[in-house]
Amino acid sequence: MNRTDGKVALISGSARGLGAETARVFTRSGGKVVIADILDEVGLQTVAELKQAGADAVFVHLDVTSESDWQNAVETAVSSFGQLDVLVNNAGIFFTKTTEKMTLEDWRLMTSVNLDGVFLGTKAALPALQESAAKAEVGSAIINLSSVAGLTGARGASAYCMSKGGVRLYTKACALEFAHKRIRVNSVHPGLIDTDMGQQVIDSASRGSRTSEKVRKSMQSAHPIGRLGVPTDIANGVVYLASDDAAFVTGTELVIDGGSTAQ
Repeated sequence: MNRTDGKVALISGSARGLGAETARVFTRSGGKVVIADILDEVGLQTVAELKQAGADAVFVHLDVTSESDWQNAVETAVSSFGQLDVLVNNAGIFFTKTTEKMTLEDWRLMTSVNLDGVFLGTKAALPALQESAAKAEVGSAIINLSSVAGLTGARGASAYCMSKGGVRLYTKACALEFAHKRIRVNSVHPGLIDTDMGQQVIDSASRGSRTSEKVRKSMQSAHPIGRLGVPTDIANGVVYLASDDAAFVTGTELVIDGGSTAQ
């Protein structure tokens, strides 16, 4: 069992999808969570489900592009549970558009969520994480959700690749910057995962005679392991990096992609 007993995690974009599953796995291994999202109703439902399962969880509204929302989210974590040990920068958006057709507004939308959101979350959480790290046996942790698109290019997704590549290198720089503060910083790089966002990827690749189902089967076969990922695959990796079991892991990327980038 990953050692997250008593740890408190703030997870952005956790009302549903990968974030919600990360919260479930984290609480099952002994942790407490702050569900933070712009989807208030869905987030409150997720908290209710977690509490019904015996978990400690609270919800806070969070627009990751808002500095004040981030400050409030960190304050909610500390006021609710007395500390903050783990930040998971999970919230993100995806769309495909060629550089030729992309507007500056499109570009700035991608960067505001996928890059600004990670920076603002890291900056807001840093004092609380440092305070917890000083008292913890192995310090505290930040886990940033990047993508395999942060490692390799993807046709028609230049803005997304840029943002996720930026997350990867920002993670490494922060790992060096925060090492003396006893805060570990790592990135997770999912392949195609069977979520709402994963379906967006499939739909965007569906053209003409290539139906969504044909694209799905093609993408399944492109993964050597023979299937698409599921949220638990990623959640397990995130929780490992948040746990004491990853005490000597910082500045690295955990690729969870069914072997797709090994080819």
